[in-house]
Amino acid sequence: MSKVYFSTWNGELVNNVGKPQEEWEESAYNLPATYDDHRDSKAFIGWDGVSLFNEDVDVIRLAMEYAAQYQVYSEACGRCAPGRWGGRILYDQLDKIARGEGAIADMDHLKEIGKSMQITSKCEIGKTVPNPIIDLMTHFEDEFMDCINNQKPSKHYNDEVGYIAKITAPCTDMCPAHVDIPGYIEGVRDLRFDDSLQATRQTMPLAHVCGRVCPHPCEDACRRTNLDEPIAIMELKRLGADYETDHGFGFFHPMEKQPSNGKKVAVIGAGPAGLTTAYYLAAEGTQVDVFEELPVLGGEVAVGVPEYRMPIDKYNQDIECVRDMGVNFITNTKINADDMRRFEAEYDATMVATGTRISKKVHCDNERPEIEGYWSAIEMLDQINLWDKYEIGEAVDLTGKTVVCVGGGFTSMDVVRCSIRANAKKVYMIYRRDEQTIIRNTTYEEYHEAVEEGVEFLFHSAVNTMVDENNVLKSLLIDKFELVPDPDGGRPSLEKVEGASYTIETDFLIPAVSQSADLALLPKEWEMEMTSWGTIKTNGKDYMTSRRGIFASGDCEYGPMTIVNAVGQAKRGASVMSRFMQTGEISLTDDEIMEDHLRKLKVYDKKEKVEGWLPGLPRQESEKLGVDVRKDNNREVNLGFTQEEAMNEADRCMRCYYIAMIAT
Repeated sequence: MSKVYFSTWNGELVNNVGKPQEEWEESAYNLPATYDDHRDSKAFIGWDGVSLFNEDVDVIRLAMEYAAQYQVYSEACGRCAPGRWGGRILYDQLDKIARGEGAIADMDHLKEIGKSMQITSKCEIGKTVPNPIIDLMTHFEDEFMDCINNQKPSKHYNDEVGYIAKITAPCTDMCPAHVDIPGYIEGVRDLRFDDSLQATRQTMPLAHVCGRVCPHPCEDACRRTNLDEPIAIMELKRLGADYETDHGFGFFHPMEKQPSNGKKVAVIGAGPAGLTTAYYLAAEGTQVDVFEELPVLGGEVAVGVPEYRMPIDKYNQDIECVRDMGVNFITNTKINADDMRRFEAEYDATMVATGTRISKKVHCDNERPEIEGYWSAIEMLDQINLWDKYEIGEAVDLTGKTVVCVGGGFTSMDVVRCSIRANAKKVYMIYRRDEQTIIRNTTYEEYHEAVEEGVEFLFHSAVNTMVDENNVLKSLLIDKFELVPDPDGGRPSLEKVEGASYTIETDFLIPAVSQSADLALLPKEWEMEMTSWGTIKTNGKDYMTSRRGIFASGDCEYGPMTIVNAVGQAKRGASVMSRFMQTGEISLTDDEIMEDHLRKLKVYDKKEKVEGWLPGLPRQESEKLGVDVRKDNNREVNLGFTQEEAMNEADRCMRCYYIAMIAT
């Protein structure tokens, strides 16, 4: 809820013109009435309307400045005349009126051009830029006519007013790393895979990884869903990276590495968060030393995500892209409290990105780590992947064994599918919720591929007791649950079904319910603030901890999360660290502040009726290895799109760029 003077956002007309402020009606939307800790917003204008927060807004200049952003961002693709020329005409006519030289005919011309753009522009930015401008002309026509009739400038035409704009898209807004998704899809459509990859790497250096193992929340916010099916956004991302790697090109960095700025940063952990921090800081000329406990780089993606999902040679290219920026990696180095004290003295800032590598317990009776057959998911996946990818340690052979995994997320999926490939006789996953929940936690593809390979899912179940003989696991007592409706209409509760418990004979119980962070490296005297779930506390916006100069991102800050979430946090953290080292202050850029405002407002409208596009275009399906071909080896399951499939899928993208702007 936001108190507004006037608003047309998302079709909701709130008109408090002429009313005393204490009687103002509020908008139902979470509009950015406060810009930051130091400034209030005067107005917000965007693709879906306009909102004024006080009476003193110059609506003519607001419309003019918004039209100007269409030129500044140059996001019109130039493939249609309304998009190419319409925005320029809007700006020229509005500027003419705002400076006191307009004519009545200009108003008619503006409305005509605006409506033409709405109807005939090929992409959303051309269609939506006129929306708030026409709203202002309609509801504040008297102010426009006053300037025209009296040939005078608009009331704040010559004043200093801050106008802060942000280009976005529903998919980009939903992506935790705010990747320019329409940009990299357009590169694929035009067969400019170098441009596609550079668009991705503006905010996401791990293109191979996030083109393969991302849960793609962006697809949940794809406007194409409102018409038929979402774009295969994740699969299109990998094309630019594969093009670079498969052709042996150098790295397509979106920026040039800057000369040394004299600053030094220590990064603890070489997983996605650590790699991302290192990449963007090194690009600015900062010396970055990355310390990794494992003998290999890549963190949990390297030793936790199986080869059949994330081929290590591809991931190593992402890592080499980071190294190419001049990052220094130190492996086999577990950082302790003394090291952290030394880093604080020797470096200008430190990023803790150690992940969460301690498996949590199932919390059943007789759960004891010393029981033979009790094997944490992290330890199991470490052993499998270190051998399969690097030939470190020894292979895992589960021939003739029964494996039970407890979980419901990506880690548990990796456990059960790796067990199949290690030749287990029988593999079960026990999950307290239902099939749809496990699909939401992972992906539809991941779940159904596991089912195809022979994993048996036991839903609405939980382990009651581990049964052992002389500390050797023999069986598990499993309780059965059911959803019981709430008589008051609330969320159904999960209740045990009495008399329905059963026993499974098994050789291994592998808990994969969650992980916790090992934070013994933090000096006790620092008394760093922690969250209630045992991770490092930040405010979730700038990622500095309660210890000045010590930052945290990724799983150790938030708890177990997706790769793209870790990358998004680390990208923001690196940006804040860069300014902190130069000024000693913690601040966000206007682009980052706008990201936060738009995330609260929500860019994607799942109720929107999408028109003007050809419906029923089928989503392309990439080739997958057949179950009999893949289940006993580590060959990559998803073979990716062919060129023809990729272009057909990219053509389905509606290029939903939007412009948002705040006046302060």
